[in-house]
Amino acid sequence: MTATTPNKVCWTVDDLEGLPDTSDRFEIISGDLHVTRAPHWKHQDVAGAIYAELLAWSKQTQLGKPVFTPGVIFSPTNAVIPDLIWVSNGRIETLMDDAGHLTGAPELVVEVLSRSQQDKDRDRKSKLKLYSVEGVQEYWIFDREQKMVEVFRRENGVLVKALTLYVRDTLTSPLLPDFSCGVESLFV
Repeated sequence: MTATTPNKVCWTVDDLEGLPDTSDRFEIISGDLHVTRAPHWKHQDVAGAIYAELLAWSKQTQLGKPVFTPGVIFSPTNAVIPDLIWVSNGRIETLMDDAGHLTGAPELVVEVLSRSQQDKDRDRKSKLKLYSVEGVQEYWIFDREQKMVEVFRRENGVLVKALTLYVRDTLTSPLLPDFSCGVESLFV
């Protein structure tokens, strides 16, 4: 008798069209469907603070723009909704599809960790790997419980942890010339 393994369902972007329109977020990573509820308001508060800083800097420099919860479709089996991205003006024009989704990597992706360990693992492992493979230049993970920021930067074609910042530190980026903000102000 031989053991059989069940066939794994491979979800695609097309499969999302048949799902109910709820407040849940549907993401597909390597063909696996991930469903998350709307984030906690404190989660959104942190994302909003980061957005405000990036928006002010972007308006001043005119180099690009931050966007809240955009759809990023890397392929039919890899489609995510990060908390926030920043994309340069030149890149946004080449990546935007007719439905208003990005079809490639923005320069910067920001995720704010949710409370569940499953969500934390997805942001720190699955999404880190996906963003690395797809060409994201920088990935910031905000941990609102620990009040820290993990900064990953592209090095030799891979996103690697460059530093961990705490409330007394200042967040800067080589991607964003002269961008600077105190980490403490992002955890209001």
